[in-house]
Amino acid sequence: MAPTIFVGHLILTTTFFASLFAFLILYVLRRRSKTIPASDNDRNGTLTVKSGDGVDIIIVGAGVAGAALAHTLGKEGRRVHVIERDLTEQDRIVGELLQPGGYLKLIELGLQDCVKEIDAQRVLGYALFKDGKHTKLSYPLDQFDSDVAGRSFHNGRFVQRMRDKASTLPNVRMEQGTVTSLVEENGVIKGVQYRTKQGQELKAFAPLTIVCDGCFSNLRRSLCKPKVEVPSNFVGLVLENCELPFPNHGHVVLGDPSPILFYPISSSEVRCLVDVPGSKLPSVSTGEMANHLITNVAPQVPIQIRESFVSAVEKGNIRTMPNRSMPADPIPTPGALLLGDAFNMRHPLTGGGMTVALSDIVILRDLLNPLVDLTDKESLSKYIESFYTLRKPVASTINTLAGALYKVFLASPDDARSEMRRACFDYLSLGGVCSSGPVALLSGLNPRPMSLVLHFFAVAIFGVGRLLVPLPSVKRLWLGARLISSASGIIFPIIKAEGVRQMFFPRTIPAIYRAPPTPTPSPSPSPSPS
Repeated sequence: MAPTIFVGHLILTTTFFASLFAFLILYVLRRRSKTIPASDNDRNGTLTVKSGDGVDIIIVGAGVAGAALAHTLGKEGRRVHVIERDLTEQDRIVGELLQPGGYLKLIELGLQDCVKEIDAQRVLGYALFKDGKHTKLSYPLDQFDSDVAGRSFHNGRFVQRMRDKASTLPNVRMEQGTVTSLVEENGVIKGVQYRTKQGQELKAFAPLTIVCDGCFSNLRRSLCKPKVEVPSNFVGLVLENCELPFPNHGHVVLGDPSPILFYPISSSEVRCLVDVPGSKLPSVSTGEMANHLITNVAPQVPIQIRESFVSAVEKGNIRTMPNRSMPADPIPTPGALLLGDAFNMRHPLTGGGMTVALSDIVILRDLLNPLVDLTDKESLSKYIESFYTLRKPVASTINTLAGALYKVFLASPDDARSEMRRACFDYLSLGGVCSSGPVALLSGLNPRPMSLVLHFFAVAIFGVGRLLVPLPSVKRLWLGARLISSASGIIFPIIKAEGVRQMFFPRTIPAIYRAPPTPTPSPSPSPSPS
């Protein structure tokens, strides 16, 4: 009898522990399946999941915007995970000129030392060339410290300095990897899926994901309605040991058919960017491009640097880059936002891209500062909405100026457009407020939408006034009317794309008045009965 009872107890005990073990396994599996929906990679056993514990913000991309943002949020005490496709020093032909307004934002972010030790050059203004005439336009810097000016440099050196500075913060982690998609659950972005340098597929999670993976972003379609235009391409050269006619100035040649830019990027190198309108470029590999540059462009280059230009073409290191423009049109998505060129682009003629990105980072930093708990999706979404509104006046002014100025600077067979181009050059040559006002806009020192519109139409009215002196004729009156119509046709479509209300009347939008969240007070303990 005793052996039978013993065997029975043994069976019951074994069954109990087996059931408990099975229950625990089932519970763990159910929890895992709820948290992360299975993908094909999961089923194949090739996807590893990284816990979101310990990370507040994931940043996709470590270019100018991503690296500056990582350092800024890291300084704020946020735990940041940056995933960048290539952490080696990049070599680009754009993103090399930082306007004074952008440098002021760099100071505000504590990153001004990143333009040191990279042979960056001070930029004090522009020189404008047209039909053998020239005029010098200085930045209005009288009210600022002597250190404040534009800076021009090798883009890769500047970005690498910011990456290194961000990496010194213990709560910022830089990782090389390619983000392939955003992880979404019930309409909320939970994190990213990415491939490491070693080829391992991973998922990472955080309450907030900020996408700033550049102009060729493959993630923006999830977060905005992109309307990308490519009005032209830049053809890039480097002129060596070349002295510009006006040291420490950018040079803009109003060429035919489009502008040619020169600016120093080191103590011994000058960047040349030749704008080629349209999407079709002469072939570099067949020599068609070199022939075009020497035959059509070189005769328009100022004589002082023409020989250096031809020498740079003959060396053959000719590079091209599409000039993209894309107004910001976000899709508000809980848990994520866009920044930098992934979000908003403008023609690079005015060198305003980095100023917009750094200004956006200052706004975002100040908005997120009072938000202690980023897992509060409702509050976070409201502040992201505020960010999209608060950035508009500055960003839209710089964007509109870039698009409008490029169209004005293009050569055209149309008499009204040609007259507008001449009027712009002569208006800027007048000096005083006629040059300091537009240059303050261009430099990002006074990015006010109304100031932009006033100066733009002042140029048009100046052009019309010249047509009516000394005696107006029917032909001149008609040309003046067409000039005003042409000016309106240039600027108003750009303003419409940027958003009239957001650009000129942001205070009518409730999101701009977002107050810091008030922490919920913890309930007081009940008084003990006496």
